[in-house]
Amino acid sequence: MATEGLHENETLASLKSEAESLKGKLEEERAKLRDVELHQVAERVEALGQFVMKTRRTLKGHGNKVLCMDWCKDKRRIVSSSQDGKVIVWDSFTTNKEHAVTMPCTWVMACAYAPSGCAIACGGLDNKCSVYPLTFDKNENMAAKKKSVAMHTNYLSACSFTNSDMQILTASGDGTCALWDVESGQLLQSFHGHGADVLCLDLAPSETGNTFVSGGCDKKAMVWDMRSGQCVQAFETHESDINSVRYYPSGDAFASGSDDATCRLYDLRADREVAIYSKESIIFGASSVDFSLSGRLLFAGYNDYTINVWDVLKGSRVSILFGHENRVSTLRVSPDGTAFCSGSWDHTLRVWA
Repeated sequence: MATEGLHENETLASLKSEAESLKGKLEEERAKLRDVELHQVAERVEALGQFVMKTRRTLKGHGNKVLCMDWCKDKRRIVSSSQDGKVIVWDSFTTNKEHAVTMPCTWVMACAYAPSGCAIACGGLDNKCSVYPLTFDKNENMAAKKKSVAMHTNYLSACSFTNSDMQILTASGDGTCALWDVESGQLLQSFHGHGADVLCLDLAPSETGNTFVSGGCDKKAMVWDMRSGQCVQAFETHESDINSVRYYPSGDAFASGSDDATCRLYDLRADREVAIYSKESIIFGASSVDFSLSGRLLFAGYNDYTINVWDVLKGSRVSILFGHENRVSTLRVSPDGTAFCSGSWDHTLRVWA
């Protein structure tokens, strides 16, 4: 062995310094490509006019903090999960509750709607992801049909179905993400690379793109290949936990929201951060981000109870929305782009349009 003459400490130290110098070289190469900033390119783009968004519906029924929500593909139903252990399916038009499940644990941090609209997935401090089929039989016992799909060694922080009801992607406080088969509960692929809790994930929007992005407490956003389980790109410019990641509608970029009170845009083809959305007056963390359907607006929910609307190209704030009475924990634009829904620690969800 070539390292026989070296002490273990020496080899580690030399490898560490080599890794650091290689990192530096990579940064230099990246910097060479930085010829122009996004907001400079966007100077010629017309400014956005005034637009008015109001709370159109308020969904009340959770007994504690709302932690997560997701839209159904039918553009009408919403699933939400809460610290009270309840998972509720709502009709966002009428505000009626269609289904309710009481989980075996409090802090249900993750919930997702299946693409078919026939099932929901949820989990949290139970370290599991459970799938419940939805039927309109009023006498049914949903808990009896529950299927435990994913098992982690720490809390479940996020979950999302892939393009079918058959597979589910999960993120966990154990520092990993994993892809599971819903029917058998088998682990299909695991994703190791984060140095701390993974807090969020988002699937690439295209049918063909087998990639997803995750963010976590190690301040890193990582892009993964679902087939190989390998991390294909990593971005480390945030100064605190990344609470939310969301792909740009084209799939060529993604946004992140962090406890460092900024949202950032990363271009995957340029392999770098291209925009920072921040203001001196914003000192609270961003908990959740999502793009408008066109990708021109970025909606971001903050811990100071507000929702800021950013012009993605120009980097400026175009609107600030008030209404929630506690921190905004989750936010999603509806599939047809006509509205968005926010969930808050004030126990309510609001639909804005």
